[in-house]
Amino acid sequence: MYVMNLRKLSAAVIFFIPFLMGLSSIALKDIETAIIERNYPQVETLVPSFIAQNPNKDESDAAQYYLGLSLLYLSKYSQAREVFDQLIEYKPQVRLRDKASIAIIDSYYLQEHYHDAVERAHALLKSSPQSEFESLVYLKLARANLRLARWDEAQKYLKKIVGSFPNSLEAHAAKQLLEEKQNFSVQIGAFLERERAEQAAEKIKQKDEYAFIVETVDSSGRKFYRVRVGQLSLLKDAKELKKKLANLGYPSEVYP
Repeated sequence: MYVMNLRKLSAAVIFFIPFLMGLSSIALKDIETAIIERNYPQVETLVPSFIAQNPNKDESDAAQYYLGLSLLYLSKYSQAREVFDQLIEYKPQVRLRDKASIAIIDSYYLQEHYHDAVERAHALLKSSPQSEFESLVYLKLARANLRLARWDEAQKYLKKIVGSFPNSLEAHAAKQLLEEKQNFSVQIGAFLERERAEQAAEKIKQKDEYAFIVETVDSSGRKFYRVRVGQLSLLKDAKELKKKLANLGYPSEVYP
């Protein structure tokens, strides 16, 4: 019977034996439901209790993966990586192993550790060259390289997706990113009506900021008018602009 080493997770999960003894039997479906409902603190509680029931290896691996996801969504990035790395060490099924590696890449990206995200993505491609998630890994490599202002490197991966995986879910995003200019800007809104986008852009221009509109089409064919501010060479300058716009009350996101 496979038993996860909970001692290694002591930094990520806190639980009490008396509390566990008082719980009724927990099924993997209960953990999956908590994930779907985005009740991530509940997942942190359920997983150790579930593992204490000595489930089979596949279910135990799945539970640990869900725990890692919950920690990731709670922005506990280092703890999430600890859980995913331990899961990979216990040699789960290939698909789950690759998903755990992708989650580690995401944790680095969200923490703005883009060099680490790139390194981990390359490691995944090397260890699993035939991964079913290959196009997704290329997209994550492209996004991380864009944040590092490695424009040519990013375009290489985006073109790889479009050329080798034209029917993948990532192909549409890759095509849009290939159309992005080689600089950073801050998006403050996306509108279905151009008139509303023009009004938003004009308000920003009145604050002595350079604003422009980018037309994009989503995967379902809907056209959006995205209002962007600034054309900056450095990511740190874009982040400063994002902070400034946020203080003015604009929900903002750095692009690309």
